[in-house]
Amino acid sequence: AAADRRHAGDLMRYPLAALLFCALAAPVLGADLEAACRVRSDYDITVSAETVLFERSATPAQSVEMSRGNLKANGKPVALRVKDRGRISAFEATVRGLIPRVKALAQRAVEMSIAAIREEAASTSPKSAADPQLNQRLDARAKDLRMRIANSTTSKDWRGATLNRYTAEVLSDVLPLVGGDLARQAMEVALRGDLAAAGALANRATGLRASLEARIRSRLEVLRPELDKLCPALRRLDALESAVGTALPGGARLDLLEVGR
Repeated sequence: AAADRRHAGDLMRYPLAALLFCALAAPVLGADLEAACRVRSDYDITVSAETVLFERSATPAQSVEMSRGNLKANGKPVALRVKDRGRISAFEATVRGLIPRVKALAQRAVEMSIAAIREEAASTSPKSAADPQLNQRLDARAKDLRMRIANSTTSKDWRGATLNRYTAEVLSDVLPLVGGDLARQAMEVALRGDLAAAGALANRATGLRASLEARIRSRLEVLRPELDKLCPALRRLDALESAVGTALPGGARLDLLEVGR
């Protein structure tokens, strides 16, 4: 469905939110899903037992609610033709079918990303990698992220400042311990007169975040084929909404997302 304005697909940052769910991995996988399926949307999505709700905060703000073939726009019921009721029902069912697939990918992304962090710590600073404190923190963070994924019902859980906070929390578990150990090593070799080695250690500490993200990105490459498998369902959503002939109040057509061909 064509749209006048497009931002990085917040609707499919619910399925991206799948991958999001790993705080560090989310931006990487989100971008990959957007690129693989060429999806765009201005809407957040919230799913309950009764409804699937799409909300756009950008001007003009709008909400679209689907429930068992019924449709509301900004809280007002839309009188649908019979065929359009079937399309809305199929759209809702397709969204609901995507969610467990996305959450399963998110859980895998969490496990793979935590493993990558442990590998980076072991490669960079074996002493800190063996620190029980680091491992306890990572175990607790992974458990928390898995629970957030399992309980999440809205893409609002995984955007903007909230997602940045999750990322910062994971990094706060790792960077002080590993970076601190590298700084101590740099000081020790500097005191022994090896300034070149000290500088190399200092540079490694400075580049630790970038190195972590690169290792995570490499690990998550294995999920790309699974991301590709989401594209047909996203294209089906686009086709279903494009086929809805009933206009929304004000005369606009249903236009929740766009998927490139």
